[in-house]
Amino acid sequence: MPALEIVLVPALSDNYVYLLHDAASGATAVVDPGEAAPVEAALAERGWKLTHILNTHHHADHIDGNEALKAKYGATLVGPKAEAARIPDMDVTVAEGDTYDFAGHTAQVFDTPGHTTGHISLYFADSDALFPGDTLFSLGCGRMFEGTPAQFWDSLTKLRKLPDTTYIYCGHEYTAANAKFALSIDGDNDALKARAKEIEEQRANGEPTIPSLLGQEKTINPFLRADDPAIAAAVGKPGADPVDVFAAVRKGKDNF
Repeated sequence: MPALEIVLVPALSDNYVYLLHDAASGATAVVDPGEAAPVEAALAERGWKLTHILNTHHHADHIDGNEALKAKYGATLVGPKAEAARIPDMDVTVAEGDTYDFAGHTAQVFDTPGHTTGHISLYFADSDALFPGDTLFSLGCGRMFEGTPAQFWDSLTKLRKLPDTTYIYCGHEYTAANAKFALSIDGDNDALKARAKEIEEQRANGEPTIPSLLGQEKTINPFLRADDPAIAAAVGKPGADPVDVFAAVRKGKDNF
């Protein structure tokens, strides 16, 4: 089966919404529509009809387009079982270990708490595509609004186990700021320095830095490397448990 066609749709000030299109059936899903208008415009431009809405978590900048899109297209709304009380009108709820069939493409569901307690991530192996919402960013991770460091680190290590060929379609264009922080604690990393330069050029040209490649993120994203002695030392935690190192990295970014 051919891979899904994935279209990045900018929304709000720095959100990314994604259209997933199956050419054979014409089915089209949207991931985390923070607002409806850009989605409607992208659909109209391509002559596509929305059939599904996929949510990763309950924050308004990821679900505020749900109601209008559901009303206009009659789309099926799929989201995290653990946030059923916080995302209105879901038709299907999913959780860790579940799969969801979208037009013959199987989404593997991971519970990835940390940013929110009920956050999920969706992985389409046949398209090498991961939709982690605000759990994982290029060179970063989401703020820890509701979860614990242990939960968040477990979520990130879960996603880190996916194949290096996986593309990360995250919820925001935060990469340039994340790169500056990453360089502040990992400035001798040549791969990171090269990627930071590329990011600078992409943003100067008005280009998105997303998707990023998981194999590369594993070597340059400090939030995925809390069990790396170099990162532990950089945040003053040599020999510490990775959960404590992750917490220190997250606190460092919060205050950067």
